[in-house]
Amino acid sequence: MPEMNGLDALAAIRGEFADAKIIVLTTYTGDVQILRALKSGAQGYLLKNSFHKELVDAIRAVHSGKKTLSAEASYELAEHSTDDALTPAEISVLKLIAAGNANKQIADQLSITEDTVKWRVKNILSKLGAHDRTHAAMIGLKRGIIEA
Repeated sequence: MPEMNGLDALAAIRGEFADAKIIVLTTYTGDVQILRALKSGAQGYLLKNSFHKELVDAIRAVHSGKKTLSAEASYELAEHSTDDALTPAEISVLKLIAAGNANKQIADQLSITEDTVKWRVKNILSKLGAHDRTHAAMIGLKRGIIEA
């Protein structure tokens, strides 16, 4: 969408019409994005490759007051439900890693020491099960923890 992303649109709609029943129809399967949508007030989360019947069933379920997720979205949530969440500070470091910054540059930009950056990188790798910084950035993008 040219003016705002889907989550911003969801928040704007819910802000004006608090009782609106919204189903997110998207290509994004990241568990963090799914959770953001649900926390922002979406009652459903389907992928654009959903079959017609799944879409109709979701509309009926949401209309009757239930929440609904596509099978893939449910799988993503279940897959990461017991993972340790990254802290806001770790997310800031991960964003800078994804932008191609070295530890010293990250430390300078966040006004922290290089040792603190190294500690946060170690935690990020552990929490995401990543092999290295690039792998961590890819996982962060795929799961919706950070955006491109």
